[in-house]
Amino acid sequence: MRLSLTEEQEMLRKTARDFLTDKCTQAFVRQMEESQTGYSEDLWRQMADLGWLGLAFPEEYGGGGMSFLDLAVLLEEMGRACLPGPFFSTVILGGLPILDVGSEKQKQAYLPRTIEGDLILTLALLEPGSYMYDASLVTVEATPDGEDYVIEGSKLFVPDAHIADNILCVTRIGADNGVNILVTDAKNPQVRHTVLDSIGGDKLCEVEFQRLQVSEACVLGDPGRGLSAVQSIIQRAAVAKCCEMVGNVQRVLDMTVDYAKERRQFDRPIGSFQAIQHYCAEMATDVDGARFCAYQAAWMLSEGLPCAKEVAVAKVWMSEASRRVMDLAHQIHGAIGVTIEHGLHYYTRRAKAAELAFGDADFYREQVAKEMRL
Repeated sequence: MRLSLTEEQEMLRKTARDFLTDKCTQAFVRQMEESQTGYSEDLWRQMADLGWLGLAFPEEYGGGGMSFLDLAVLLEEMGRACLPGPFFSTVILGGLPILDVGSEKQKQAYLPRTIEGDLILTLALLEPGSYMYDASLVTVEATPDGEDYVIEGSKLFVPDAHIADNILCVTRIGADNGVNILVTDAKNPQVRHTVLDSIGGDKLCEVEFQRLQVSEACVLGDPGRGLSAVQSIIQRAAVAKCCEMVGNVQRVLDMTVDYAKERRQFDRPIGSFQAIQHYCAEMATDVDGARFCAYQAAWMLSEGLPCAKEVAVAKVWMSEASRRVMDLAHQIHGAIGVTIEHGLHYYTRRAKAAELAFGDADFYREQVAKEMRL
């Protein structure tokens, strides 16, 4: 594994940072959080024109032909900017699963339009009564109805469902009641959504499928054999969220160091006091550790290597490290860090939401123990 970015990745990082610094200001983030949709169609189109939506997809579908590791670089910059919108749900939770297990016909139907910015996708997995990201706990059924299926049931915490064109719904299906993924029409009147309050400011929804009829052609992969596909989605999403959060905690560290240099007490910058220096050093240690763990897992995914342990370690470390970084940042900033005018609270709320996303630290500790055969 390379411990530095390639020239192409460094160029991508710089381009993304320059673009997001200009377009994704704190005022813009606040505006999107307060809006009903949670994203800007104009910015979405600009991101599509930059090739970001297709970065990790093959060129034959109109993508950039780059790797998941390259996408990790972009995700870090998005986390640094607190980018609002459906990029994560469309690319990570929607597009890449279709690329993984979809038929060629399904890929041709969905991927080019997704890459061009014409489709917004998302994934519906969690259900009422279960907070675990475990596909084996799914109970919503897709009942066979001739050559079609009828989906009935509710899903919770579905990102961006209110603006999605298609929802990948994880259901029980077939005579053996196996798990599979069905691509559903999110605009169908039999699909109801309710936007939930979220600490992270993102748009999470409760989605109710009211006897929604879908054709057999909407099933991704072989009916009843989607368990491994869903597990792969969760694994990749956890790594992607870690990469996004690397940008988040790095930005908080930068903000805090700058503040410690500028804020004066007793006729000297507070950064000259040993306690503050040690706080910043501890934050830097956590940030660098998080970056290494996240990028190691992203690289292994890109290379197609078994990495269940590395993914779990990354998520555990990021969940705990981000909490420590935010706690110290708020101690150093003091009261100004919790005011609406200051940007620190955006990063803190995002970090808190990310702790639970795709499995919390305890969930992944069990995975690490399992990989060690304990």
